Amino acid sequence: MNHGEGQAEPSDVLERLGAFSERDEWAAKGWCRIERSLDLIGTRSAMLVVRELFYGGTKFDELARRTGLSEAVVAGRLKQLYANGIVDRRPYQETGKRTRDEYVLTERGRELFPIVVALIQWGELLGDDHRTGVELVHRDCEAPLSANVMCAKGHEVPLDQAAVRLKDEAYVTASGGL
Repeated sequence: MNHGEGQAEPSDVLERLGAFSERDEWAAKGWCRIERSLDLIGTRSAMLVVRELFYGGTKFDELARRTGLSEAVVAGRLKQLYANGIVDRRPYQETGKRTRDEYVLTERGRELFPIVVALIQWGELLGDDHRTGVELVHRDCEAPLSANVMCAKGHEVPLDQAAVRLKDEAYVTASGGL
């Protein structure tokens, strides 16, 4: 196979299997899980709020201050994250003040942890000063965390050994999804 300039080598992309091979015959718009995930959490500001929630922030003022975002943006992101089941609100009251909400990650929100680890790990490759920033470590042995792609049988899978296929090809093709 001849690869022209700008064309990916086979090991640089996922191998397409089955009906997924015929990419010109259909589009992923509307059912792609990456698209769906980004609809729920895909803004920089949402990820900064999620970062601060992982770091233990819970109060609105703290989240706004630590993210550097405007209160209006933080309010909008918290509303979005709440509506999408990523954060929950819990009422609290400081002495002499009105009741307010604090924000905590739900189980769905905590499932973003591997993505946060992967983003931090990828950020380490950007070539800037590696002595600044944060490092995620294992509490027990203090070794740095890393995000690894593994199959359900426990094998680490690099890009050149990965493939993509339709999850339920028979259903998708029968329903006219292609």
